Amino acid sequence: MPSAQRSVRIGRPVGEVFAFFADPANETKWRGSHLKEFTAQGPIAVGTRIRQVVAGPMGRGLDADIEITALEPDARYAFKGVAGPLRPVGEYAFRPVEDGTEVTFRLDAPLAGLKKVFMGNSVQKAMNAELAALDTAKSVLEA
Repeated sequence: MPSAQRSVRIGRPVGEVFAFFADPANETKWRGSHLKEFTAQGPIAVGTRIRQVVAGPMGRGLDADIEITALEPDARYAFKGVAGPLRPVGEYAFRPVEDGTEVTFRLDAPLAGLKKVFMGNSVQKAMNAELAALDTAKSVLEA
């Protein structure tokens, strides 16, 4: 199963960092041009679905909706994929540190059968790119 994890330290208080990551309006500021839409379908809470459209083959939009599975203010924000060809499971963990906040992002993409054979490497590359975008989030927050 493709899996990736990365931590980054952000020079801001944990409450500010958590609020940034938990606000869907901020996603397009740091995740990259592959993210076409990211809109909550209600108040941010466990069970809320978020409509997510990402760039697919030939640039066309691909549904990749998620559902919030955990929301612990200033500590944890988790989700699972509920639409699209991949159903990733992800989690952001927030920890106060001396110089700000440590954010750890973990992402897993369960694949089986032919999907694993044909999509495993490309899914891993996409997941690694998602984690690398944490550097952009750090820059936005520290600006």
